[in-house]
Amino acid sequence: MARTEYYDDPDAPKPNSLVVAASAVVTDDEGRILLQRRRDNDLWALPGGGMEMTDSLPGTAVREVKEETGLDVEITGLVGTYTDPRHVIAYSDGEVRRQFNVCFTARVVGGRLAISDESTELRFVRLEEIDQLPMHHTQQLRIRHFAEHREQPYIG
Repeated sequence: MARTEYYDDPDAPKPNSLVVAASAVVTDDEGRILLQRRRDNDLWALPGGGMEMTDSLPGTAVREVKEETGLDVEITGLVGTYTDPRHVIAYSDGEVRRQFNVCFTARVVGGRLAISDESTELRFVRLEEIDQLPMHHTQQLRIRHFAEHREQPYIG
């Protein structure tokens, strides 16, 4: 299924769903950030996805990281909340969503890096390399907020 992201676009389709989601900035011992190249839009992104009825938000981030990367993680903190109504995501099946995303920090505690059916590539990336990758600016925003080592999580 293909995915198109719109931001502040008057021609974007109107949302027909609101999805609660979690993502994670997973770092390794060298401080590099785990990114996946998404199969549905060919852009680099943090691992993450929609919350299920049996999940907590931190549990969603842990589950999604495992499903998308093969790694087991533990949540270590909170980057922020991302609820910008100008960001709309349209899928080829007709779903057009607004997403309420809570982005956590996490560290690897086990597992083995493995590409899933949602990604084409996985990589730990240095902060200074992030701008060179094709990535939606909402993902870059989360990474920037992480890199700023804010005293308080971003609320937006």
